[in-house]
Amino acid sequence: QVQLVESGGGLVQPGGSQSLSCASSGNTFSSYTMRWYRQAPGKERELVASIFSPGDSTDYADGVKGRFTISRENAKNTVYLQMNSLKSEDTAVYYCAASTSAWALPTYWGQGTQVTVSS
Repeated sequence: QVQLVESGGGLVQPGGSQSLSCASSGNTFSSYTMRWYRQAPGKERELVASIFSPGDSTDYADGVKGRFTISRENAKNTVYLQMNSLKSEDTAVYYCAASTSAWALPTYWGQGTQVTVSS
């Protein structure tokens, strides 16, 4: 019954910035480890960033370290992904996902939002 809805995708120029949001239904958001995945055309889905529960520690894929920041606002049941210094390689559909434990594969998925980095 948990629903995740992404927003904030669109077209951005190389070197630009974009922020994604994912809003969750339900009253157990703070207990979830939240993740952002992305999938580019012809490629497998890739884990981009995680923010864990408990503790709110974070982890990033090597290709986005120093450029992307994941954060959460539990009072709003929302997780964010701030993306800076965007490259064409970042073009993908970005998916929000929730795991019921820190080591588990996601239980809930959003529908995805398209991010296109192009001049």
